Amino acid sequence: MRQAFVALIMAAVLATGAGRSHLMAQESAGAPAGEAGSVARGKYIVEDVAMCGTCHTPRLPNGDLDRSRWLAGAPVPYLPAHPDPDWPIIAPRLAGNPPANDAGMITLLTTGVWITGSQLRSPMPQFRLTRSDAEAVVAYLKSVKPRP
Repeated sequence: MRQAFVALIMAAVLATGAGRSHLMAQESAGAPAGEAGSVARGKYIVEDVAMCGTCHTPRLPNGDLDRSRWLAGAPVPYLPAHPDPDWPIIAPRLAGNPPANDAGMITLLTTGVWITGSQLRSPMPQFRLTRSDAEAVVAYLKSVKPRP
C-alpha cells in the first residue's frame, strides 16, 4: 500500500515537471513568455479541469463536441433532476469575447457571482479560482477565434 502511494506521488511530480517544460517550450515558441504561459494555463483549466466545452460548445449529430465551433455557445445538454423554472437552456458563447468584461469574468470565476450581483445558476459551477488562474482563463477565452 505504501509503495503504491509513493509511486502515485512520484507520477504526480513527474507529470508536473513535464507540464512545466511543455509550457516553457510553448513560451519560447513565439509569444511573450507571460502571455503564452497565461493562455496555455487558461486553456488547460478550460479544457481539462473545468470542461467548459461540455456545455458551451455545440454538438454534432452523433453527440460529439463540434470542435469547429469551440465555445461558441450551445443548448445546455443537461436537465435538472427536479423541475426548475430558472434552469438555463442556452450556455453563452465564451470564444473570443466572453459575455462580460475582464473584471466581470474574473469576479465570476473567483467568487461565483455574475455581473448582476447574483450567484450563478445551476448547472454552472460556482468556481473559486485564484485571481491568476481566472486571468489565465480570460486570456485563453479571448484567444479563441469565435465561429458561428
